[in-house]
Amino acid sequence: MKADMDLELEAYITEHSEKEPAILAELDRATHLNVMRPRMLSGNLQGQFLKMLCEMIQARRVLEIGTYTGYAAISMAMGIPAGGMVHTIDINDELEDIVRDFVHRSGVEERICFHVGDACEVIPRLDEVFDLVFIDADKRQYLDYYRLVFDRVRPGGMIVADDVLWDGKVVDTQSRDAQTRGILEFNDFIQSDSRVENILLPVRHGLMLIRKK
Repeated sequence: MKADMDLELEAYITEHSEKEPAILAELDRATHLNVMRPRMLSGNLQGQFLKMLCEMIQARRVLEIGTYTGYAAISMAMGIPAGGMVHTIDINDELEDIVRDFVHRSGVEERICFHVGDACEVIPRLDEVFDLVFIDADKRQYLDYYRLVFDRVRPGGMIVADDVLWDGKVVDTQSRDAQTRGILEFNDFIQSDSRVENILLPVRHGLMLIRKK
């Protein structure tokens, strides 16, 4: 019964949210058909949330750590003005073709700069101050990413971290694998960081919104 109710609620939420752009619906389908672990895709609810967040804070410079197939990058690029830029980084070069194809056809190609490589090596080379940073990569390195980008975020800017509930493993005392430990360490650090304001939202697998004071 609960599973059925969850599906009904998900359908209701979808019906009462902004419609998914056709190019992103196509990307969603292509990812599920051709790429392993398609559940890593952001999807329309999270994509629309990130797009609206970009619009709300009037973001012009955005950094994404963890491109996957490009859904979130395209969503955020749709929420920034012409002349703005989303820098998105992924270490998996096997996804490069699908990312570049959909970015090219998205209508916002000029607002997306796709970097293939290790984020910890790419970020220091970016001469930017960011309005928003979206972290969605190796969970073991979340705190490393946070420390690396913090001084590159403007006061009042946002850092958003995905998967911070990690399928509920954060409250499962039996789940202490390296990924879970990385998320727990990150969440605890953010909660104690006096330089920021934060709220953890139960959107999909958990989104931590962090505002730099």
